[in-house]
Formats: sequence, C-alpha cells, structure tokens
Amino acid sequence: MTALTMHLALLSQQMPADTALQQRAAQMKTLLLGIISTNRELQAAIWNDKLEFLGVRAALSELVARFGAEHGIDARISLPDDDASYRPEHGVALLRALEEGLRNVAAHAGASVVEVILDDNDDTIMLTVRDNGVGPQGSALAAGCHGLRLLRERIHLLGGVLLLAPAPGRGAALCVTLPRQPSAA
Repeated sequence: MTALTMHLALLSQQMPADTALQQRAAQMKTLLLGIISTNRELQAAIWNDKLEFLGVRAALSELVARFGAEHGIDARISLPDDDASYRPEHGVALLRALEEGLRNVAAHAGASVVEVILDDNDDTIMLTVRDNGVGPQGSALAAGCHGLRLLRERIHLLGGVLLLAPAPGRGAALCVTLPRQPSAA
C-alpha cells in the first residue's frame, strides 16, 4: 500500500494540470492512506505482545483479568502449576478460543461468573471457558455462529476439537482440546 501511495505521488507529478485529474488523484491517495491506517489498526488488534514474549499463561491471565474488570463479571482462571511451553500455533489458537468464549459470554450469557481452565498433560492441551449464564441457545450449538465456525476450523486444522455445550447446572462451556503433537496426516 505504501508503494502504491508512492507511485501515485510520482504519477500525480507527471499528470497535466487538469483539476479533475488532480482531485481524483487526491481522492485515491486519501483512500490508500485510509486503507493503510485500517490495516495498521487491525494488525495492532490481533497482535499480542504478552503471548509473543511472556507466553500463553501470561496472555490468558491478562485477558481474563481485563475481561472481568471491563464487564463487571467475576472472571477466574486456573492454570497448570508449571509453565509448559506450547507451540506458537497452539498459543494463538488458545488465545483466540478464549477471546471468542469471553466475547460470547459478554454478548449472550448474562453471566455473573466465568471460569477459565487451562490443563495439559503429555498428550493434550485443554481449555475450558465456563459461565453461569443462560446457556447456549439452539443456533449457537448448531455451529452457525461465524466466530465459532472460524474457531472450530482453526482448531480442526491443528488436529483438535471444539465443543460448545450447556454446562452442568447452568450456563455454557466452550471446550477446546488440542493434541500436543501434530497429527499424522
């Protein structure tokens, strides 16, 4: 995009002094600058420094704490005692799953408590986002929700499984299970 802006500037210098052409070039430059700005904002929104530099535990903990404070919900997280290392694609998948789970709690659950549990062993990694809200409605369970569908595809590509179901008692539970090792294709 920056290269296009530079080429447009060079082209504008060579254009005849036609006001309509100069105005069109100025509009094109404004559009390109808007696209560049939006692209930067999107990249900043999906980048997570904590995940990159401090790891999964720090990124998930910070997200849960921020969510609880922003939404006035009792948000709790339980993490493994040891600071296990995760493959980068697992870290991103776990973070995106937590974001989607919390987004759904905020939008649909009417919950007062959300619990996040990360557990792992030699073979699997499991993330559960459970709330005490109204529970998933039929359409949410049917995987028709865009965010859940994309998340399910991401998890599936890693050989994992995503389940959304009513939680025992009341609320909903979003569970992601990932194999530690890549599946043999």
